[in-house]
Amino acid sequence: MERKIKNSILELVDDDITEMETDAIVNAANSRLQHGGGVAGIIVSKGGRIIQEESNKIGHVPTGEAAITTAGRLKARYVIHAVGPVWRGGGEHEEEKLRNATLNSLKLAEGKGLKSIAFPAISAGIFGFPANKCAGTMLSTAIEYLKGETMLERVVFCLYGKSSFAVFLKEMEIQLPC
Repeated sequence: MERKIKNSILELVDDDITEMETDAIVNAANSRLQHGGGVAGIIVSKGGRIIQEESNKIGHVPTGEAAITTAGRLKARYVIHAVGPVWRGGGEHEEEKLRNATLNSLKLAEGKGLKSIAFPAISAGIFGFPANKCAGTMLSTAIEYLKGETMLERVVFCLYGKSSFAVFLKEMEIQLPC
């Protein structure tokens, strides 16, 4: 499913983010940039230890911020490590922090001159962020960004599994009806 926004494409796919052929993929990272488990662990496993080694040099990244490393053996050229919030019921500005993590990833990609980026559902896994709120926040942030002046040509939300894809699809149809 895709929608055109000005000169860019916003796309939803149900796929493995480590197989994406975009300039960058986004890793839903922890603030210490330790990529031991979940998707982060798989990214390092498939991409190589260089990703963890470069992350170690960066060190700490605050919630809502992002950092970039090379992507080792992955098809993407870079990995953007976005630190999303742990869901604590919504009273600790979690949606704003997720919006910032998404926006800072887009800005980081643009600053590197990249043309395409693939996002997972940041914070919707072990960080407990409700999937519908995650979809609404991330999509609205990307849509707003693409409506501005950008050189990004393609923003992909690479979702793992039919249920996650369905939640993002429903939200995209609300925010960008045909």
